[in-house]
Amino acid sequence: MAYLLLAIIGAISGVMGSIVGLGGGTILVPLTLLVGINFGWIPGITPQSVVGISVIMMVFNGLSSTISHMKAKTVDFRTGWIFFAGSIPGLMIGAFVNKGMDLPSFNLYFGILLIVLSILLLARKYLKPIQWFVNHGKQMTFIDTHGDTHVYGYPIWFALVLTFIIGFASGLFGIGGGTMIVPALILLFLFPPHIAVGTSMFIVFLSAIVNSASHISLGHVPWLYALPVIPGAYIGGTIGTMLNKKMNSDTLVLVLRIMLLLFGVRSIIDGIWG
Repeated sequence: MAYLLLAIIGAISGVMGSIVGLGGGTILVPLTLLVGINFGWIPGITPQSVVGISVIMMVFNGLSSTISHMKAKTVDFRTGWIFFAGSIPGLMIGAFVNKGMDLPSFNLYFGILLIVLSILLLARKYLKPIQWFVNHGKQMTFIDTHGDTHVYGYPIWFALVLTFIIGFASGLFGIGGGTMIVPALILLFLFPPHIAVGTSMFIVFLSAIVNSASHISLGHVPWLYALPVIPGAYIGGTIGTMLNKKMNSDTLVLVLRIMLLLFGVRSIIDGIWG
């Protein structure tokens, strides 16, 4: 029963992640916490093991997405390696801090993060790009398939600070960070959207390798529970990619915002009142 539930959760996470362009961990972690801990349907599950399952899943999701974007030539590898370098210490510190968190604390802080992410998804469409970072950083150009030239860039010091913070959140809560990376690339550094998404998935893949290694070394990965999630997430990701071409993405993003908001509120209530 537990393995079937985890495969279903992995599939749901893969579908939603592929449709909306987010890391599957943003969906997998709250769903697994709800089903495993609140409902008690997954024996022996803990916040640490949920995060461990999530980071293992993201390695495979990130690899598949990165290969697809590499074929489409929408990955800025230089930026990917710089952002990855900044995230490494954050990932390790986040994983270490996660080890000492009890369930109420995890629920409280994770709930706050989910609400912030839901607000970010809501506001992203209405925020205007900021030119300052491009003017004060290393500028790059990209010519798209229509022949249009895009100029984007960033100060390396700011990119390292930003990715340290994102890496810490990823290591602490087992999320991919794409929800935070993509808006930063588009709004702050003026990346073309398709380059932002492709580069973000490359960063998520590299970060997931370090993240998973950290959580494996800390004993956070329950392999018997992680294994059914991987094929579920892969199948869900394939379905999500197909649905993305047929469904209204704005409606789906709205659904995701509401889901994250509800999960966040519930998580905060559980963290405060148990």
